[in-house]
Amino acid sequence: MRLNKRYLNEGTMIDENGYRHNVGIILCNQQNQLFWARRANQSGWQFPQGGIDEGETPEQAMYRELYEEVGLSIGQVELIGRTNEWVYYDLPKRFVRKDAFRSCIGQKQIWFMLRLLEDDNKISFDTGSVPEFDSWRWTDYWEPAFDVVHFKRNVYLSALTEMWSSLFPGVTPNLHEE
Repeated sequence: MRLNKRYLNEGTMIDENGYRHNVGIILCNQQNQLFWARRANQSGWQFPQGGIDEGETPEQAMYRELYEEVGLSIGQVELIGRTNEWVYYDLPKRFVRKDAFRSCIGQKQIWFMLRLLEDDNKISFDTGSVPEFDSWRWTDYWEPAFDVVHFKRNVYLSALTEMWSSLFPGVTPNLHEE
């Protein structure tokens, strides 16, 4: 079956149901803390993420977004996990983009877990055309799921739950304490 794919202006795919193809990046340090970044000129915090361009695999898009948003390249991180299936979230109606050529009701994402192999002073927000973030910090594993904007919460919980065993093999996840 051939999917009817549409594209946003920047070439990012939107599927026939209105979901933008996207990757999410969970970056951890050697202490299994997670990279948590504040959106530039905003109060919201999130993991790096971005659209998959036409012709890119999710992994290629992930490395491109990692460089554009965080300034890290393939040799500075280790890929330690990814979600098996797409995870979806719907945008609140006020954020839905619609016009004669495109409609985007939400995102479908593949999430990747990476470990930083370098010193964290290699993290930089000035490698992309416009910085996505203006501040960052290391955080405890579950904090992002409860600190992210409400409409992304279930996706974060799903991705973090699936990635848990990549960092903590043989340990049952506990949302109340690590």
